[in-house]
Amino acid sequence: MPPDALRTTFAALADPTRRAILARLAGGEVSVTALAQPFAMSLPAISKHLKVLEQAGLITRGRSAQMRPCRLDAARMKDVADWLEPYRRYWEQSFDRLDGYLVQLQSEGEDSGSN
Repeated sequence: MPPDALRTTFAALADPTRRAILARLAGGEVSVTALAQPFAMSLPAISKHLKVLEQAGLITRGRSAQMRPCRLDAARMKDVADWLEPYRRYWEQSFDRLDGYLVQLQSEGEDSGSN
């Protein structure tokens, strides 16, 4: 993933309203009006959030008569997950080492307690 695309994606994901919109879109296609309902903001404000998400490649918008359906575009999320993968492995290995150390300490404690 190009660095600029990554920056754009993380900037879009930084806003809690945009993350909530993505969570709603994970359930399927939704109209802009329906997306705006749970938020205490105007339709133009929601449209600005949608524009940021669209520019980041996280959603697509269509046109069906008067309705403007939005849908999640998960490809960019996969790019982010792929970028994060080495860090996930790092933490997994760190926790595995910690688990091994704790097992060793527990074993040593049991050995010294049996004397």
